[in-house]
Amino acid sequence: MATLDRVVAQVRWASYDPPNFMSAADDSKDNRLRQAEKIAHHPEQYKVCEGCGSIVVVRAVSCPSCHGYRFDGTPARIVSQAQALAMRNPSSVLASDLS
Repeated sequence: MATLDRVVAQVRWASYDPPNFMSAADDSKDNRLRQAEKIAHHPEQYKVCEGCGSIVVVRAVSCPSCHGYRFDGTPARIVSQAQALAMRNPSSVLASDLS
């Protein structure tokens, strides 16, 4: 876990900008980092969809994003995918995007 904490700290430091209270993108990025930390500290509660790379809760039968049913539940894969998703910009289409 020390390595993960160090990576998260480096990501936060590298992406630090002075606060801009009008920016929703910064809030989204910070939220993604918090989610990645939560997932990385409890990987046994999650699994990675082999179809689209989404991270879902372990009790999910199918992926809510792509409806896939093949998952990787190894902790190393879950942590690495959480880090990768935290670093990139969101690319999912949300219901609010369609209205």
